[in-house]
Order: sequence, then structure tokens, then C-alpha cells
Amino acid sequence: MATTPTLIHETDALAQGFGSVAGVDEVGRGPLCGPVVAAAVVLDRDRMPPGLNDSKKLTAARREVLFDALGACAEIGVGLASVEEIDALNILRASHLAMERAVAALPRRPGMVLIDGNLVPKGLGLPAQAIVKGDAISLSIAAASIVAKVTRDRMMVVLAQQHPGYGWEKNAGYPTRDHLSALQTLGVTPHHRRSFRPVHNILCKTNL
Repeated sequence: MATTPTLIHETDALAQGFGSVAGVDEVGRGPLCGPVVAAAVVLDRDRMPPGLNDSKKLTAARREVLFDALGACAEIGVGLASVEEIDALNILRASHLAMERAVAALPRRPGMVLIDGNLVPKGLGLPAQAIVKGDAISLSIAAASIVAKVTRDRMMVVLAQQHPGYGWEKNAGYPTRDHLSALQTLGVTPHHRRSFRPVHNILCKTNL
């Protein structure tokens, strides 16, 4: 049975005296190129836009509308981890680094953080709770998933204009058939993650 996110975890944290609660999510672990992007969102309970949900369950047009609505009524922080950091650290650690940066970018330090996933970033420095599939459970995390997704998608559209042919404006850097084909014919760009197998394999062949 399908569920929609609620404020149950946020309400529980506030009842424990944490003051404010930020939801945190990231997007971009799976793509072959571009940064991983995280967002932290503190919702205003009196001004929440209707229809907040896991970004994956929303259309692109609906995400854009909610992104703008959240920008007008919520506290938002965004953090990135670069391709170079992904290759140096690994994608999990880079994702956590982006989350830490997103929380640090909030206008005010939250009392409690709800993290999408099963691990809490080690460098967060705040009380935190990891929630598996949190973007489908917590409204704050769902809001963060929308902000992170729209932010990264917009970045990939800009990069697609600089590097036409890979289809990033449509595939957001994920290893779709058109992207993999372009890698073979056009080669590896500076925005590709060299530690990811399809890119690594092409570089190995090039260097033979």
C-alpha cells in the first residue's frame, strides 16, 4: 500500500526539545558524471506547500513548482561534492560530505537532522537520525529530495550545453544507452567520474 510522507519524525524530535528539524537528502550517486548534490530543508509548518512527496514520485514540472514554493517558505541549504571529490573519496563518502555541506549552508543551525538512508554522516556534528527510504516517510526529507533533484537537474542542463551529444539534459548523467554510446564515440569529458567502471574502462582502452 502506497504511503505519503508525514511529520511524525519531525514532531517526535520537537517533542524531545530539539527546537528545529532539518530533512536532508542527496541526488546523483548513480550518474557517470557531474557532482552529487544534497539539500537540507527546515519546513515552516504553517506555510508548507501542498503535494510534497518523494521527488521520484513527482513529474519534472511538479518538482519545479514545489522547488519555487519551498524557496519562498522554507529554510534551505544546498551542498555539493565535486567529481574530483567523488573519485578521491568514493561516492558514499562524497554523498555524506555534500550532506554535511548542505546542513552547514542552512541559514540557522538546526537542532536535529533527519537523514535519508541508513547511515549518518560522521562529520555532521549534530543530533541526527537516519531513516531508510526517508524521502517517502518524512516531509522534510521529501522536500530536501525535491530541492536536491531540481538543483542537480538544472546543473546538468547547463553542462549539456557545454558538452552536447551526451544527452545530459535528459538523462542527467545516468548511464543510459545514449550516454554510454556517446562515451564511446565522443570520449570522456572533465565532468565524468573516472572511478566509475564504464568511464574507467574507456580510459583504460584509450591508454592502451
